[in-house]
Amino acid sequence: MDERINKLSRALVGYSCNVQKGERVLVSYEGEAVKPLARRIIKDIYAAGGLPFAEIRDSSIAREILLDCEEGQIEFMKEYQLAQMRGMDAYIAVRGGLNSSELADVPPDKLNLYNRGLRPVLDYRVNHTKWVVLRYPNESMAQLAGMSLESFEDFYFDVCTLDYGKMSLAMDPLVDLMNRTDRVRIKGPGTDLGFSIKGIPAVKCAGEKNIPDGEVYTAPVRDSANGIISYNTPSEEQGFTYERIVFEVEKGRIVKASANDDARINKLLDTDEGARFFGEFALGVNPYVLRPMKDTLFDEKIAGSFHLTPGAAYEDAFNGNKSAVHWDLVMIQRADYGGGEIWFDDTLIRKDGRFITPELACLNPEHLK
Repeated sequence: MDERINKLSRALVGYSCNVQKGERVLVSYEGEAVKPLARRIIKDIYAAGGLPFAEIRDSSIAREILLDCEEGQIEFMKEYQLAQMRGMDAYIAVRGGLNSSELADVPPDKLNLYNRGLRPVLDYRVNHTKWVVLRYPNESMAQLAGMSLESFEDFYFDVCTLDYGKMSLAMDPLVDLMNRTDRVRIKGPGTDLGFSIKGIPAVKCAGEKNIPDGEVYTAPVRDSANGIISYNTPSEEQGFTYERIVFEVEKGRIVKASANDDARINKLLDTDEGARFFGEFALGVNPYVLRPMKDTLFDEKIAGSFHLTPGAAYEDAFNGNKSAVHWDLVMIQRADYGGGEIWFDDTLIRKDGRFITPELACLNPEHLK
């Protein structure tokens, strides 16, 4: 595995963050299994002439902090974390915690307080540093994926070290088309939703921000969405796994939400006004990611999927929506998941998860592997 770790580290430092001489890089990691990669990343930052700094995280400790946290405490936490982030040129985060549900019993009001309070730190990192975030294979992730650890490791390194340069070139026609599109219509089981993306830039993600990667995103015009959407992919958020999520949308706003816990999902969507509007619309194209594993960094890249995200919009595809929430909810439209269609300005561009127009066929899985 050592050479695979070395290859991944070189990609994170040299390609994703393009670390230059004198740049300060915060390496944030969680989990014992992550240490070999974290050490390799630090070596490669030095080799590039950069200056590495380390942050060690632990979800079980974070849980203890959050259970009884207070507003003034979170405000101070924001101040020192924001000061640290403002001193960085790049950020590399590798997560390998043992329990993805560690925060499941933290009261929603405490989680909302934390998310609102720390949002400026996330916003600064996203908008003002070079950054990349990834998970790391361990027993917990393999279990979520329903795989042995050895098989999951093989899958993980295939996904994370594919030719992202090739993927980037293949995305250009989709970016161009999205930048020329006004109306989007999505159809599928329990879903018929329309909205505009006119004037909102399309942005390709091919290994520079997330690993694994493979999406092109924009955002709906804030008040333009109308209809109903039924997501078919479980989503773990704040330590709880949501399933059977259905939104009814009027003038951009989620006016009715249901799931396997109606009260909990509505509490989340009531975090602030922006949480009931959408901040991102993206198409997933990673050829190696084919089924959900309750990990957003993987699930939102599933080939033949899209995600439509309640909450904050990104600065580079900004539709005016601000929120402490940014919840990437995924719908898979391949035939084996019930099928579906995506229309751009009355042209069918993807059916049952496959791009059907000639200029976009290069994004189908067989062309990206």
